[in-house]
Amino acid sequence: MRGSDNQQGSMFSYVDLEQRIPKDHPLRRIRSLVDKALMQLSERFEGIYASCGRPSIPPERLLRALLIQVLFSVRSERQLMEQLEYNLLFRWFVGLGIDDRVWDPSTFCKNRDRLLEGNIAEELFSAVLSQAEDRKLLSKDHFSVDGTLIEAWASQQSFRPKDEEDGPPDDGADFRGQKRSNETHASSTDPESRLSRKGAGKEAKLSYQGNILVENRNGMIVKSRVDIVTGNGETVAAVEMLEDVHGNHRITVGADKGYDNQAFVQGTRDLTVTPHVAQSTKNRRSRIDRRTTRHPGYEMSLAKRPRVEAPFGWMKQYGLQRRPMFRGVRRISWSFTFSATVFNLLRMANLSPST
Repeated sequence: MRGSDNQQGSMFSYVDLEQRIPKDHPLRRIRSLVDKALMQLSERFEGIYASCGRPSIPPERLLRALLIQVLFSVRSERQLMEQLEYNLLFRWFVGLGIDDRVWDPSTFCKNRDRLLEGNIAEELFSAVLSQAEDRKLLSKDHFSVDGTLIEAWASQQSFRPKDEEDGPPDDGADFRGQKRSNETHASSTDPESRLSRKGAGKEAKLSYQGNILVENRNGMIVKSRVDIVTGNGETVAAVEMLEDVHGNHRITVGADKGYDNQAFVQGTRDLTVTPHVAQSTKNRRSRIDRRTTRHPGYEMSLAKRPRVEAPFGWMKQYGLQRRPMFRGVRRISWSFTFSATVFNLLRMANLSPST
C-alpha cells in the first residue's frame, strides 16, 4: 500500500533528544572527554563570572558550541547559531533542549570574549591533556617541534608606511615596484601581523608564527603558542616550550633542517635536551655531529618527526587556522590553542574507543 505524503507537522514529539543520537556515534566519546574536562574548570568559571545579575550563557555550553564550530569547520558564529536552530546533533552536544532558544550571534561573541579574557583555552587544553596522561597516551621523553605561518585576517592593501596617516585601506592600491618591509610598513587593521613568506620563491603574506610541541608516542600536542613573526622566532619558541617539559630520563626533540642552528642546538643542550635535528649540510656545516647521529635513537626521532606535521594539516584544513577570523596575537593564540585542544580530543577518542 502506498504511503500518504501528508506534511502536516506534529505539535509534540515523544522521542527524547538523547535517544535520537546513535549509541555508537563518535561525538559521544568526545562529549564524555569534554564533560570531564569542564568539571575540572567549574571553580575557574566561578571566578570569572559575577555572583549576581542576569544569568549569561553557561560557560560549559559556550565551550561545547565552540568545539562544535571547530569540529565541523563552521566558519562564523552566525552560521553556528543557524545550525543550532535545526541540527539536533549539535543541540545534543552543546546541551540545548529541543525547545531551547538559540542565542543571538552578537551575544554569543560577547560571552566568548569573556572566556578569552580568562585564558580558558589554555586551562581547557591542560585539562584535556591531563586525561591523556592518566590514560598513558603520552610519551614523557621523546618529542618533536615545528612551526608554521598563520595568515592574518588583514589585506595587503592595509600594509602601509608607518608614517602614513590612518585611514581605510585603498582596495585599488598598486604596490608594484615599491619596496615594502616590516621596518617601514605595518598593517593598519592588524598592526601585530608581519609580512613573511614560507620560503624562497613564495609570496609574502601578513602572518603570525604558530608553534607546537608534540610527543612521539601518539602525536598529541603538549605545547602550543603563537608569536609575532621574527627572524629566529621558531628557534626561540621551541626552546621556551621545552623549558617546561620534564621527562623521566634525558629527553630528545626532533626537528627539521630549519632548526639546525647554533641557538637551537645549544639552547636545548643547556636544558639537558638532546637535539635530534635533521642535518643541514648545503654549503655549510651541520651544528650536530657523530656524537648525536651515531645513536639509534637519532634515526628513530627523525622517523617520528613527521608526526608533528599532522596537527598543522588538520588545524589548517579543518580547525579554522588557515586564516582565523581574529586580529592580534592574543586572540590568534587563543584560537590556535583551542584548535589544538580539539585535535587532542579527536586523537584521544580514536585511541580510546571505550571512552
